[in-house]
Amino acid sequence: MQKEPSTSIKSLLKTHFGYDTFRPNQEEIITTVLEGQDALAIMPTGGGKSLCFQLPALALEGTAIVISPLIALMKDQVDALNANGISAAFYNSTQPQEIQAKILEELVTGQLKLIYVAPESLWMLTNYLSKIKINLIAVDEAHCISSWGHDFRPAYTQLNRLKQEFPGTPIIALTATADRATQDDILEQLEVKEAKRFVSSFDRPNIYMDVRPGQNRINHIYKFLSSRGLQSGIIYCLSRKSTESIATKLRAKGYDAQAYHAGLSVEDRTQFQEDFINDRTPIIVATIAFGMGIDKSNVRWVIHYNMPKNIEGYYQEIGRGGRDGLKAQALMFYSYADVLMLRKFTEGTPTEEFQLAKLERMQQFSESLNCRRKALLSYFGENLAEDCGNCDICKNPPKYFDGTLIAQKVCSAVARMQEGEAIGTVIDVLRGAQNQAVLEKGYQAIKTYGAAKDISWKDLQQYIIQLLNQGILQIWFHEKGRLVLTPQAKQILFEGKTIRLANLVKDSTEEQKPKTTRSKSTRKDLFEKLRTLRSKLAATMGVPAYVIFSDASLQDMENKKPRTIEQFSEISGVGQAKLDTYAEAFLKVIAKHLDTTDSKITTHEKTYQLFKDGKTVADISAERGVAESTIFSHLVKMHRDGAAIDLHQFITSEEIKKVKAAKKVLENPDGLRMYFEHFEENMSYSKIKLGLYLPIKK
Repeated sequence: MQKEPSTSIKSLLKTHFGYDTFRPNQEEIITTVLEGQDALAIMPTGGGKSLCFQLPALALEGTAIVISPLIALMKDQVDALNANGISAAFYNSTQPQEIQAKILEELVTGQLKLIYVAPESLWMLTNYLSKIKINLIAVDEAHCISSWGHDFRPAYTQLNRLKQEFPGTPIIALTATADRATQDDILEQLEVKEAKRFVSSFDRPNIYMDVRPGQNRINHIYKFLSSRGLQSGIIYCLSRKSTESIATKLRAKGYDAQAYHAGLSVEDRTQFQEDFINDRTPIIVATIAFGMGIDKSNVRWVIHYNMPKNIEGYYQEIGRGGRDGLKAQALMFYSYADVLMLRKFTEGTPTEEFQLAKLERMQQFSESLNCRRKALLSYFGENLAEDCGNCDICKNPPKYFDGTLIAQKVCSAVARMQEGEAIGTVIDVLRGAQNQAVLEKGYQAIKTYGAAKDISWKDLQQYIIQLLNQGILQIWFHEKGRLVLTPQAKQILFEGKTIRLANLVKDSTEEQKPKTTRSKSTRKDLFEKLRTLRSKLAATMGVPAYVIFSDASLQDMENKKPRTIEQFSEISGVGQAKLDTYAEAFLKVIAKHLDTTDSKITTHEKTYQLFKDGKTVADISAERGVAESTIFSHLVKMHRDGAAIDLHQFITSEEIKKVKAAKKVLENPDGLRMYFEHFEENMSYSKIKLGLYLPIKK
């Protein structure tokens, strides 16, 4: 067992990465590795996987080996580590010999804390690795080792030698997308079956999910992009021809867009990817080959022009948006033509049956009438207690009915068939079919045989899909797609849990734009000024802009407006190296902005700023010398403009209901005086104004 270092990991977290606290599971994973134990970390894209091996690599004596599948991914992480004052390098066969020699010299002389290498190149370094102290081995994108995974890579299978070659060295395997079967296979392939598992929530609540019919896609995309300015985004297509066609149409509309696919030269692909990473080209239209190796944190939207072939791929691709934790949007178009095309792609492949089952599950997700996030998380075995409120279904829900009896019948049938059959057989049994598959297994004798014969085959299939999407049932793809019960199903059968099912006709959904929390004020100007400075510094240093600071860090600067070095050190993502390197330049921009805009700030914004600083309405009224009703008017104006103010704190739901009722009785009068008299002067003008403006809180 390795001895835990005396250096505090929280101190290293702040000094090198600029964060005060860990994200969920990070500290536990890091502690496990520091104790010399093997670990498997399943964490969502943007959830902080890299820190789980980078920080223990710093804390322990020696060098960490990081096995990573793509050069671009290695380069991005090394650039970010170097920007944080951490010695790291990557080694691959495409580098000039003099660069390789320099890296190997730094490695054997102990100058590197981390070295990144592709699985194909790892065993070329055996002689060099035998000369150094290796403190840990990290296998990134570990799903690539599993034939059950969505991106199997043969070179990863050679990693089963790691435990033999480096006994006693802890191995940490990391990925964003792995169901239970894939997790088991990763540990078996790496020969670390006893590794401690850490499965973080797959939820990315900052991503708004939207699925729309595939008709007239390009016009929907024009409308979608019209309000997004220079935001970075990716459009995924199934064919090279589509990427070229869509990119051409977007450029004709004035958008700076570029196509990316395997048919381009290496030089062009490299250039287009670099332009996207460095914010020179905001829109990339690409096949699914694009994005896996990109650590770009400020992608604000992802569009799937065609339905992906499985939920793992969809989850990983939408996860390239909003990695900085800020709001992002995922829009997917769906048509049955996509399903037919994807079916054709799988024909004749060694895992055809398995891949078709996953494609069917993706189709079910696309046609879902339940909360998208619930459906997505249930696929990965995670139960979301409440609907998310941040997807197209939640924004425009269908009509529901009490489906408890149907759910009980389905769950009972699955249980009585020993959780051994796929959807089709379960439906046949519930409808009382007399086909060979049912009769040969004696299913006509079980109690639920024919229990749902009044429901059509297609409707019953849709209800079962809803139960899957709600996490009540699961499909075990690696075991012939059989249905299994989850703990929720047992609650339905034995504890009286009720279930709502959606009617099978859904209203059409218009685009729901996530609410912005930024006020329409000069604050936006400051963000853009900080963004411009970041771009200039990145160009000078030859690194992507987000390596300097993420959008989340810029937004924190915009919100806190630091004036001193000490205040700047409290910005999220500012460690010691970045404080020393960038503080002066960013503080100068912030100071100049504040000096020039303070005189231009509106009276509403002055009120809002004081309110944000923690002052009460009475305090602001006294300080500004205006009536409290005027202060409330300012806050309502700022709320209308998108400022994040909870106005419900100033009025109860009961009071809002009374104001709404008075509006009907008084037949919507022009002024507030009639309301004031209606309430016999027992309700203030401020509350009347709020009651008219605010909806009743549910």
